[in-house]
Amino acid sequence: MPPIICLIPVKNEAWILDLCLKAASRWADHIVVCDQGSDDGSRELALTYPKVTVIDNPSPVFDEAARQRLLLDAARAISRDALLLAIDADEILSPEWEDHEEWQRVLTCAPGTVIQARILNLRPNLDGCWVGHLIDVGFRDDGITQHVGKAIHSSRLPRPEGAPRLKLDAIQVLHYRSYDTARMASKHRWYQCWERLNRTGKDPVTMYRSYHNFEAVPWRKRRRFPAQWPAQYAAQGVDPRAVRIDGVYRWDREVLAFFTSHGTAPFRKQSIWDTDWQQLRASTGSAADVSDPRRWRDRIAHAWLRRTQFARRFPLVQLGDWLLRRTWGVEDLLP
Repeated sequence: MPPIICLIPVKNEAWILDLCLKAASRWADHIVVCDQGSDDGSRELALTYPKVTVIDNPSPVFDEAARQRLLLDAARAISRDALLLAIDADEILSPEWEDHEEWQRVLTCAPGTVIQARILNLRPNLDGCWVGHLIDVGFRDDGITQHVGKAIHSSRLPRPEGAPRLKLDAIQVLHYRSYDTARMASKHRWYQCWERLNRTGKDPVTMYRSYHNFEAVPWRKRRRFPAQWPAQYAAQGVDPRAVRIDGVYRWDREVLAFFTSHGTAPFRKQSIWDTDWQQLRASTGSAADVSDPRRWRDRIAHAWLRRTQFARRFPLVQLGDWLLRRTWGVEDLLP
């Protein structure tokens, strides 16, 4: 059997990292944590786990592809014939992996195989969940394929052209992004500002629809949290509720830094103005100008998007979105 190496990027994830590492230590032979300047104790926590190797990401900028290459290089320094599984710090595998035949298929897949699993987004306090998209969670390393990704929302691992796919059904990736809804909202505000500054080509209508999808999850995707999972996790020594919600999020500080560098005007079309920036500025000691720069058309557009999010797939709403993109959604160039 090939060694199993778990790859985890980290920046200020102490709120959940202990749970992630405890769960990953059950199935991984080695865990590589790539830390990007955490100041909340994440690095120190990771070093308490005997299977963990911590490497540094010295870059001051957000670049998912670059950090994924750092993780891949570190894994290949351990073994060039490994089974690589890449998860974020707020993710754990569903408990079936231990006894399910799918796990044997993962362990015996051929070099060059891309392993895909379904994301399962958890609701607060495990009060239900909703089914997300397929992700490339694993790669049976062939030792040669290089990783080509994107700065944001990147594929996590190498994906050779024409590579075989192993799609998992029973084994899923539990994602805690919506477990703390305030944390998720903070992160999504940051994503919108980052995409605006980096001119990713995504208009503000599309941004709104994608970063608010959790507000209108279709009933067909909603699930109860499986009743048997807590006992299965307990048997593995894992408590899926062992997270810390403290209400302090680094993304708010970083958005305030954007305001300091660029002012608020470039972000007037982003849906970030439903939060109390005055309070956040006071709590962080920032001197940024946080005045709401929106014009009346911006407020009307945001009201339309908010009130129609639940019906965003209806033809009339899609027509309205098309008109909004044509008349309002084209971004101005940054000053």
